[in-house]
Amino acid sequence: MLGMVPGNGHPYSWSAIINDFDSALMAQCPYPVIGQYLDAQPSGSVGIPDACVTHIWTDQPEEAPLVAAAANIDHVITKPNDAIGAVEAVFIATDNGFDHVARARPFIGDGLPVFIDKPLALTTEDLTTFVQWRQEGARLISSSGLRFAPELYALAADFTPIGELRWLSGLTRRAWENYGIHALEPLYRLTCPGFASIRLESRPGLEVAHLEHRSGAQVTIPIIADGGASFGALHAVGTKGQKHIQLADTYTAFRRQIPGFIDYVQTGTEPCPFIESIRTHGPAHRWPPQSLRRLPPGRSGRNPLPL
Repeated sequence: MLGMVPGNGHPYSWSAIINDFDSALMAQCPYPVIGQYLDAQPSGSVGIPDACVTHIWTDQPEEAPLVAAAANIDHVITKPNDAIGAVEAVFIATDNGFDHVARARPFIGDGLPVFIDKPLALTTEDLTTFVQWRQEGARLISSSGLRFAPELYALAADFTPIGELRWLSGLTRRAWENYGIHALEPLYRLTCPGFASIRLESRPGLEVAHLEHRSGAQVTIPIIADGGASFGALHAVGTKGQKHIQLADTYTAFRRQIPGFIDYVQTGTEPCPFIESIRTHGPAHRWPPQSLRRLPPGRSGRNPLPL
């Protein structure tokens, strides 16, 4: 389990879901919600058989010992490359998509399977690198945990109650670069491929992505910087009715996401096609949208991220 950046407690949560955890020590985790949803699970149910996180490295060295103690990790290492030769696979547990190529490169070069936290990449250049690595045989995958949210499954399996989709919305928080994917990937499960255009409008603290699907369905994704209460809210409107979904069961979503990577390591079977990660995590040379409309950079003070 490699890397930890401010605002992202996945080294605690993912490691605990695999290894089980020490409740008293997990209570010291700086992200209280992690200990809360772990403590809420039935006794003896946490942990994944035949898998174990054995090594931990964090960007700030002083943070690793508590992660290790709380999540039953035996070895704290002083640099990421120390994991090479000692492990069978690697989690890159950071949500800064701008440096994932650099973080993954040593392990891809060594032939290790790598799970990369969302977003996979923030530039066409980096995404092209990941695509090339896959074409050359590298074993790597990436996804948002909310793709596996249990609340999403019933609607994704049967749209009959609401009819043909006309409008979808997914709210999330923080910023498009690191949290837009948490709304985009669950919505992609409902629409499937076929987006024709995307426009991102930005101002400080608020970004709204407008997408159009070739079916005619419209999608809006508001990203509110301080909108914590909005996280995980989806709304679907069809020709016969509408459905509100609140993606709230984080533990179950991760508990479905992580075994998918472990199975991929053991069997080579992907939990979802890599092309879907390309389509939802960034621009791809095999998937140019028919049109990509951006506001001038001056409107927001920076360029919006293309998809």
